[in-house]
Amino acid sequence: MVNDILKQPVTVVKGIGGETAEALADMNIQTVSDLLEYFPYRYEDYRLKDLESIKHEERITVEGIVHSEPSLMYYGKKRSRLTLRVLIGRVLVQAVIFNQPYLKNKITLNSTVTLTGKWDQHRQMITVNELHAGPYASEKEFEPVYGVKGKVTVKGLRRFINLAFSQYGEYISELLPERYLFSYKLLDRKTAMQIMHFPSGGNDLKQARRRFVYEEFFYFQLKMQALRKMERENSNGVAQSYDLDQLNHYIDSMPFSLTNAQKRVVNEILTDMKSPFRMNRLLQGDVGSGKTAVASIALFASKTAGFQGALMVPTEILADQHASSLKEMLAPLGVKCELLTSSIKGKRRREILEELKNGEIDILIGTHALIQEEVVFKNLGLVITDEQHRFGVNQRRVLREKGESPDVLFMTATPIPRTLAITAFGEMDVSIIDEMPAGRKAIETYWAKPDMLDRVLRFMEKELSKNRQVYVICPLIEESDKLDVQNAIDVHATMMQYFQGRYHTGLMHGRLHSDEKDAVMQAFSRNEVQILVSTTVVEVGVNVPNATMMVIYDAERFGLSQLHQLRGRVGRGDQQSYCILLADPKSEVGKERMKIMTETNDGFVLSEKDLELRGPGDFFGRKQSGLPEFKVADMVHDYRALETARNDAAELIQSEFFWQDGEYADLRQYLKNSGVLEGEKLD
Repeated sequence: MVNDILKQPVTVVKGIGGETAEALADMNIQTVSDLLEYFPYRYEDYRLKDLESIKHEERITVEGIVHSEPSLMYYGKKRSRLTLRVLIGRVLVQAVIFNQPYLKNKITLNSTVTLTGKWDQHRQMITVNELHAGPYASEKEFEPVYGVKGKVTVKGLRRFINLAFSQYGEYISELLPERYLFSYKLLDRKTAMQIMHFPSGGNDLKQARRRFVYEEFFYFQLKMQALRKMERENSNGVAQSYDLDQLNHYIDSMPFSLTNAQKRVVNEILTDMKSPFRMNRLLQGDVGSGKTAVASIALFASKTAGFQGALMVPTEILADQHASSLKEMLAPLGVKCELLTSSIKGKRRREILEELKNGEIDILIGTHALIQEEVVFKNLGLVITDEQHRFGVNQRRVLREKGESPDVLFMTATPIPRTLAITAFGEMDVSIIDEMPAGRKAIETYWAKPDMLDRVLRFMEKELSKNRQVYVICPLIEESDKLDVQNAIDVHATMMQYFQGRYHTGLMHGRLHSDEKDAVMQAFSRNEVQILVSTTVVEVGVNVPNATMMVIYDAERFGLSQLHQLRGRVGRGDQQSYCILLADPKSEVGKERMKIMTETNDGFVLSEKDLELRGPGDFFGRKQSGLPEFKVADMVHDYRALETARNDAAELIQSEFFWQDGEYADLRQYLKNSGVLEGEKLD
């Protein structure tokens, strides 16, 4: 582990006094170790480049011959612009230097100069930060750039790190097991750290970064895998001995055949339920991939083993839908399913609670009403939470504690890229339904510019004339945003005017109470409303098979995964369905997003692309993502290293020698210090 000497406060480093230490503390640098591990966030590249290999807006260093007398222009008191033409190879480029008028006297016609700055390919121009008279002779190929704040400067920080290295560099000890250093040809920690701060060349820097990427992922995954082992082995779950014959009979009686992906996932879930350890599994499946059928099999299995099951969903309308479909599927087999939401009150509510307590109800479906104190199960064996990211960790925990360590299955229709799933949900097992049921028609998606609205309205008219229904979605930035409500009201007015006297239009937005939202949604479900204009995301999982068209205004404001979720509200019947993206994106990323949406219906492909375009923090929303902040590693670009580190950590945690050999004492101590381990060893 980090040597105790390195845990001393930064004031032990020569040249760092109390005032500087306070400024460094604002940057979370408190110990010598913090200072040494405060890595640059980028490097200035001073290697000489060839103009042909340079991209637009790249920072470059080039050498050329002065081709014109420099021209100096002043504007304002201290502001100036120095312009000259420089011949670089065979290309004549313009060099512009701001606020350095004194350089004019250093530049002579036909002399050689070295320029460093930003390249504008379209204008064949370099905005220069540094100019040196004479040919390229840089001693430094790379210069580290650090994030600083307050009174700390980049130059000052470099000096402190240099001092810390010369005083304490010898105490930097190795953290990774020898076997991994050898297998992956990784640099030792001290060498890698020195290169990160004082790089001599590009390849060295690449190797140093590679070492720290693996180290960060390995330590994070070691915690995750240890947590997972603790969860499993200290959970004393219930081994559910379900009746396989009854289960097979139920599966055979279903009106459709399970896909291979559903069969695989069902086997993973049933294996967990049979084991004495508590199941802690995340089930991912795209919209319409058949997660409900899988959930019904798991709930029925639990019933045949003599246990009760619970299904918790985020909204009443979803709870209603799940309850009616589960009753339809399971009632013929003598399974009693009941619905419990906050709308069910009085005598009926008391009856349900009584029957639940006596064990007369086999499966209870509901909203967060399920976690209220008055809800008591006789023998809860399986808890399924749908759209689990919509519930807080505490809500999920309370439901789990309603039984004696019941098995827990989380379901989500938000395809989460594998790299994020194994990072954000690293302590869970992950099952994926990555195959759609046969015969399901792909939703046709088109990108239309706002000036094509008339054509879109005519297309809507055509669908509505076939007695179909349409969703119209307006973007929502924040629920309280007046502009968005106004936007929806404007769109609603447009629809009312255009379809007046022919079709009914409903409006749903964040200012409505939940019962008002429910009433609008129910009217749409019953086809009393044919066009539903909505600001809020139409609830995930809401099933209106008759809705065959979705129009999304300002589609560029949504991420790919969100657009895909919205698109999944249609295409639930056997008619061909359509999604129209009304958008005029200005950025390249926005245009790319629209293009990808029209090319694929695969949620997992989209989620990977979304992750590339937006980054991990924005994928979940930074506040609730719960994702770790890595100093060097990047989950998107370094996903192979993440997979490798995860496999290594899992293998190590499951082995006997990790818990016994002296070689791993430091790693065990690390797990103790991070609060994962209570004692020295997991039994």
